[in-house]
Amino acid sequence: MATVRIRRLFAGALLVLAAAAAGAADLVVIVSARSQVSALRPDQVAAIFLGQTARFPDGVEAVPLDLPLGSPLRNEFYLRVTSKTPALLKAHWSKMVFTGRGQPPAELLDSAAVRRRVAEDPELIGYIDRAALDPSVRPVLMVR
Repeated sequence: MATVRIRRLFAGALLVLAAAAAGAADLVVIVSARSQVSALRPDQVAAIFLGQTARFPDGVEAVPLDLPLGSPLRNEFYLRVTSKTPALLKAHWSKMVFTGRGQPPAELLDSAAVRRRVAEDPELIGYIDRAALDPSVRPVLMVR
């Protein structure tokens, strides 16, 4: 009886995980096509978006752009790249602001707005849904 219950729970958990994976967006971290940055590691992207560094590896200033608070794409990005839930991210930025060590990234309305702004300025970095990519920006990290 107990093994049947365990098998059912396990099967249910697998279905939930499969559904979550199927609903997950393909995220890409982008820079301007005019930027010299060609690729970044997840830890480098996390450091930029968490305010731990303000520079790309080549020394050029890096200014991150966020999607709106509560956006599913934003939540997914931070969970995958920084391992932070929305609550942990809020606590992180509260501490950074309180201690004077940084401000959270500016927020834009959607992936298209982030792509347009990043395309205009080689110092900007953002993340968007892969479907919003175009030649004006360069993907530097595929987030899976």
